[in-house]
Amino acid sequence: VQLQAYGGGLVQAGGFLRLSCAATGSTFSINTMAWYRQAPGKQRELVARISSGGSTNYGDSVKGRFTISGDNAKNTVYLQMNSLKPEDTAVYLCHAEQNSMHYWGKGTQVTVSS
Repeated sequence: VQLQAYGGGLVQAGGFLRLSCAATGSTFSINTMAWYRQAPGKQRELVARISSGGSTNYGDSVKGRFTISGDNAKNTVYLQMNSLKPEDTAVYLCHAEQNSMHYWGKGTQVTVSS
């Protein structure tokens, strides 16, 4: 499984961005796809996860502001990020879990200016 992320950039506080992550290769039986983020000097943290059945869960810091969704036909997940805060600044990484195997895409930088 290969993961390609799109959509990072620079935005002012209060703004929005939409990230996309497309999975290619042997995508059969992907159980979950997720977004994690890592800021300098901080641990990687879960932002949002969606299962193949559509169940979602979110990190506490983004609940109510971010929404993860998926398009199974396109093997793509989206992360709509609203009301962005400077503390959301990080490298956002796409993740997929398939039969207990974990796959990571290259990150995309999100920078929120105050």
